[in-house]
Amino acid sequence: MNLTLRFFASVREALGTSQETVSLPPGIDTVAQVRRHLMERGEKWAQALSEQRPLRTAFNQVMCGPDQVVEEGAEVAFFPPVTGG
Repeated sequence: MNLTLRFFASVREALGTSQETVSLPPGIDTVAQVRRHLMERGEKWAQALSEQRPLRTAFNQVMCGPDQVVEEGAEVAFFPPVTGG
């Protein structure tokens, strides 16, 4: 499954990227699973997306929770609770 990922504010700064398209392996069906999958990329990913860190998520530009089911071609965004512009 292909998704567009977007990262904002301190998450973007920590990862050094604001957007990417990713191809996910089978079995990753929710926003929480996407987050965990990305954390496996390495230390900076694990720190930026840590489950201990309060992050907001959006699915197709609508705020969502970790149980949101993802689908082909969708956009998932990660950002801290307060962002500035």
